[in-house]
Amino acid sequence: MLQASTSVFFAYVGFDAVATAAQEVKSPERSLPIAIIGSNIISLLLYVGLCTVMVGLVSYEQLNSDSPLTVAIQATPYGLWLQIVMTLGGIASLTTVGMTVMLSQTRIFYAMAHDGLLPPLFCKLHSTTISPWISTLISGIFCAVVTGFGPVDIFNTTSTISALIMYIFVHVSVIVMRFTHKDMPRGFEVPCGRWLIPTIGSLLCMLLMKGVPGMAVYIFLVWTGLGQIFYFSYGYWHSQRRRLRKNQERN
Repeated sequence: MLQASTSVFFAYVGFDAVATAAQEVKSPERSLPIAIIGSNIISLLLYVGLCTVMVGLVSYEQLNSDSPLTVAIQATPYGLWLQIVMTLGGIASLTTVGMTVMLSQTRIFYAMAHDGLLPPLFCKLHSTTISPWISTLISGIFCAVVTGFGPVDIFNTTSTISALIMYIFVHVSVIVMRFTHKDMPRGFEVPCGRWLIPTIGSLLCMLLMKGVPGMAVYIFLVWTGLGQIFYFSYGYWHSQRRRLRKNQERN
């Protein structure tokens, strides 16, 4: 059950990508909560509705295949044309997912490069589109090569464990910032958001991590190790925070 929950969790990875566009939104304190919560609710309704229809068409035991949607469609009298429509819809949805991932990844690279954690090349903006075009090009080539020649299922679970660990840090940061940044303006608040929700969220993420396959964990550890090597060899020495601290010490 935990392994299945981890696989389902991957379908919800990416909603936080909306937050990476905060600098490009006119009223982020109002628009971002609506966009994040609204997209979650809409996707949840679509997922539940699709699963309900599929289970209503065939037994859940028959859906244990590489293409369960195809199995469900073949049980209808509209198999051929409906399968074509669903295939086109799947291609369109994958395109939007890829665009969302590229948007969020390039904005993250831009913020990291602006803080000095990555080379300045990643925050160079295009003169016409005013977007980080070099980081977009590098990210696109890397994603195309990895997904084109690598095992997609392993990369999915690796992305899942990466997201789970990231969410754990986010939950813990919410608690820590209650003490370290008491006066920081907060755009919105949620009930029990001070302690209860971050604690429960962290524990649930840890529980879901138990369903991640071992190979995905090894790949994640390798990438984490490479990231640590890059950080301590480049990012730490070029970070804006370190430069600011050194300037304060001199003054």
